[in-house]
Amino acid sequence: MSGRLDGKVAIVTGGGSGVGRSAALLFAQEGARVVAAGRTLSKVEETARLVSDAGGECLAVRCDVADSTDVQALIDAAMERFGALHVIVNNAGVGYSAEPELSMQDVVGTPEADWQTVMDITLTSVFLTSKYGIPRIIESGGGSIVNVSSIGGVQGMFDAHTYSAAKAGMVNLTRSMAIRYGSQGLRVNCVAPGGIDTEMIASRIAQRADAPAPTGPVRGLGRIAQPEEIAWPIVWLASEEASFVTGAILNVDGGASA
Repeated sequence: MSGRLDGKVAIVTGGGSGVGRSAALLFAQEGARVVAAGRTLSKVEETARLVSDAGGECLAVRCDVADSTDVQALIDAAMERFGALHVIVNNAGVGYSAEPELSMQDVVGTPEADWQTVMDITLTSVFLTSKYGIPRIIESGGGSIVNVSSIGGVQGMFDAHTYSAAKAGMVNLTRSMAIRYGSQGLRVNCVAPGGIDTEMIASRIAQRADAPAPTGPVRGLGRIAQPEEIAWPIVWLASEEASFVTGAILNVDGGASA
């Protein structure tokens, strides 16, 4: 433990599994007090238990990040429990494991209602956590927002057009907030992962092994990432080691987009 996040309070959305759970664990390992948020309470409670077992402190909060009331309650819970807020990791999103696979079709095959659902969960959620969280971060002395996008948000995709559009929106929202709030002590950055060894990606590869989409180990390092390999760059961007980094889009894709 280096303590690079000592004294910080961090919210991690989508904190019940995958990258979100890994981020929560690493944030706590680095000294932060963590709020793990997710739609399934049992999953974020399991994350909180793992953090506690490792000697950290984590509050589990059931939250639908597409719902304004839930998001405001999440921010309030963090403030009530820990008295401050310094970091928000916007990791929640709809992906390959959704049933039905809401975000995985091309535009012709995407029902209009599914488009809106994906946008709400993946992109509007970032708007909501930022809208209600930024004032709290500023009054806590400043901090960082790290948005988890995708290489599908910085390059075209064969299908998954709604997912790609939502992730691309996240990229430019990151840049815009970085410009607007930098002078108030807030840094805003984005990581753009490629394929990750999670249930979401595993189901995609199994079902669509022949699809020409950039989810498989086709370039660069020739493999997909482990969740902690995405979580560590998130930790770095949230820490003071990245104190002069804002508005950055960090591709963490093993060279898939090179």
